Amino acid sequence: MKIPDTPSLSNAKRLVRLGSLLGATVLATGCATVAHPNPDDPWESYNRSMFAFNDTVDRALLKPIAMGYDQLMPDPAQTCIHNVFSNLGDVWSAINSFLQGRGHDFFNTLGRVLFNSTMGLGGCIDVASMNGAKRIPNDFGVTLGVWGFDSGPYVVLPILGSSSVRDGTATLGTFAAGVSPVTPVFEIDNVPLRNSIIGLYAVDTRASLLDADKLVNEVALDRYSFIRDAYIQRRNAQVNSRRDGAAPPDYSDDGSLPDYSDDVDAADTGASPDAGASKAAQ
Repeated sequence: MKIPDTPSLSNAKRLVRLGSLLGATVLATGCATVAHPNPDDPWESYNRSMFAFNDTVDRALLKPIAMGYDQLMPDPAQTCIHNVFSNLGDVWSAINSFLQGRGHDFFNTLGRVLFNSTMGLGGCIDVASMNGAKRIPNDFGVTLGVWGFDSGPYVVLPILGSSSVRDGTATLGTFAAGVSPVTPVFEIDNVPLRNSIIGLYAVDTRASLLDADKLVNEVALDRYSFIRDAYIQRRNAQVNSRRDGAAPPDYSDDGSLPDYSDDVDAADTGASPDAGASKAAQ
């Protein structure tokens, strides 16, 4: 007797196929061993396997959702949602600036939060940036670096992606302790509402990386090494600038990658792409 193909059964079959694909990807990439790994990346064999796993999940699930969100959600609404989450993140940045002993950054960021939360309608409008008060991205991983903790080896975390031993410990530790940029969301008692906001936060975060993802695809010969090197460069710049008492590096709003857009311009005009990379490293 043939069992009817119900919607739930079809969904189960798709999940099984997806799981099989992910498992096969990890198994295949895990068999490869890097003979001479980068000194900053001694676990490169594992990291490339996890990178491939994350990339497969992203292409199959996260990126399509983010692209659909980007296409269907009006730009003003996207900007409002992104600004609200960024405003929450600024609270965490201010706390870390205080822990690093950077009083100027602390008061500037706190002022941003108060200004955007009131005049900016709960953070929907980034009026602080409009008036010249730029964001100062900060987190506990940078704080540990300022306190003297070495970054340790580069590591790719499941789903979360690029990190290091120091940054990964900071991220997981702060979440376990119940302090993070989205801590206020976890305090919401309405579970469906809380989960919806967390899901929206994840989609907004991935959607904000679509342009960076396109740039990497255009300029990188090896996506893994490009993203690794950009991550290490950015984190070192953040920590070193705060240790030296200098202004933090001015990266994009999401703070995920240095700005390599000059590399693309250089390729179009025939100029040396090293100029753009040098500028991003400053």
